[in-house]
Amino acid sequence: MKKLMKFFAMFGACTILGACSSSNYTLKDNVYEIENTKYVISEEETNTVMIEVKNYGIMVAELYPEIAPITVENFKKLVSEKFYDNLTFHRVINGFMIQTGDPTATGSGGSEETIKGEFSLNGVPNDLSHTRGTLSMARRGPQAGMEETDETMNSASSQFFIVHKDSNFLDGSYAAFGKLLNGYDVLDKVAKIATDDNDKPIVDQVILKIRFVKDYEEKK
Repeated sequence: MKKLMKFFAMFGACTILGACSSSNYTLKDNVYEIENTKYVISEEETNTVMIEVKNYGIMVAELYPEIAPITVENFKKLVSEKFYDNLTFHRVINGFMIQTGDPTATGSGGSEETIKGEFSLNGVPNDLSHTRGTLSMARRGPQAGMEETDETMNSASSQFFIVHKDSNFLDGSYAAFGKLLNGYDVLDKVAKIATDDNDKPIVDQVILKIRFVKDYEEKK
């Protein structure tokens, strides 16, 4: 009976803290294997990145420079600088999206440079819809009752979000630039974490690193 009670106590702690899940990949000889696909870290920029989340594992995403060249170039620059290492998902809304890229973890921080918003509302064609697993840039919106301005539409810097459930209403107003290939289980785990009234996780959801990767078969 004591062992059973101990098990339920541990299970409860895992549920509350969200920090007891095992990784979703295997690592051997510097080769990451996830969902029967193998990747290796690339010292050169690629259009594929690995996002490693503490306790949960990795998400692998493909970037689309042909759709959002300015956005992808900016994102690659930040990845090369290891900007995202040890940042948190500071805003999480289950059934909508998980957001990161703010060094202050307040929702108001970012990198030094802002970029042009690559979406139709800003005069830029972008046909990548905000379906589940899509990567898109966060930006400042207009104040209540006010219209969008050049400043708000071109205010994105480093913050981005990953769509948890289809959110097509964002199409045309936010710069989608990538899509998850693997690791949707990690997305789900982060999305379901307990949050406060400001949508901030009660327990920090930490990105250990984001790195460029390439297909292992391509390297051989």
